[in-house]
Amino acid sequence: MLTGASGFVGSAIVRELESRGYGVSAMSRSGGGIFAPAALDAAIRGCEAVIHLVGIIKERPSAGVTFEGVHYEGTVRVVDAAVRAGVRRFVHMSALGARPGAASNYHRTKYAAEEYLRASELDWTIFRPSLIHGPRGEFMRMEARWARRTAPPFLFMPYFGGGLLGRRGAGRLQPVFVEDVARAFVDALEKPKTIGEVYPFGGPDQLTWPQLHRLCARAIVGHERWVAALPAWYAKLITRIVPGALLPFNRDQVIMSQEDNICDLTKFVDAFGWSPRAMEQTLSGYAKAL
Repeated sequence: MLTGASGFVGSAIVRELESRGYGVSAMSRSGGGIFAPAALDAAIRGCEAVIHLVGIIKERPSAGVTFEGVHYEGTVRVVDAAVRAGVRRFVHMSALGARPGAASNYHRTKYAAEEYLRASELDWTIFRPSLIHGPRGEFMRMEARWARRTAPPFLFMPYFGGGLLGRRGAGRLQPVFVEDVARAFVDALEKPKTIGEVYPFGGPDQLTWPQLHRLCARAIVGHERWVAALPAWYAKLITRIVPGALLPFNRDQVIMSQEDNICDLTKFVDAFGWSPRAMEQTLSGYAKAL
């Protein structure tokens, strides 16, 4: 059973599962998804494993969509449903940076979900990916709009920088291709040695935000665009003043942008026997289609 099957990562995992001959039982948002107990139990009944992907990057409290509700409470419901159904194998999507006491609520709730799963009787594997990129991802669609100057701030590709004027830099990223993520999740189902393990996961490149923007611009429009920083302190202030529905970012995203989101791939490569592909290599295959 796969949660989040219609999403960016979920659709890639569905394709990978089907290419290896697996049948897929997927949750439907229209039927209430993971928050509809009867639908959840029906979807998981008779399955051999659960892949749990559901997560959000932006809260909508007025609609009852919060990090706590989706990341933690949602995971509790799926884990409990797996236990009720007697489905022991569980592969879980967390996030690089998930940890107790994290500055962002996003990372704290991701870690709380991990802890609930680890305390269960299930045979679990947890992945903590860095930024996932691919042609259907909202992040790369935003990169394309900035590169083509069709979205604010139009004149430059922005990022949040530390310091008074934003010139102190920000955290580094380790982008990983969505098809490599899908391969890893399905591989985990076939590798019993991954049970009880947590895998930090990213591509081979550790990039600053300016490097990432320039790489994307070269691939999408054939040359680099001007990259400039917005002070992180100012962006956080804006999130306290302007309603979230009117902003393309939230406070947690600003906070997380200041942290390194990188990892050592040694544990992953040793367990899975292959290395994720570089961003420039994979982006070249889909950039023009963005």
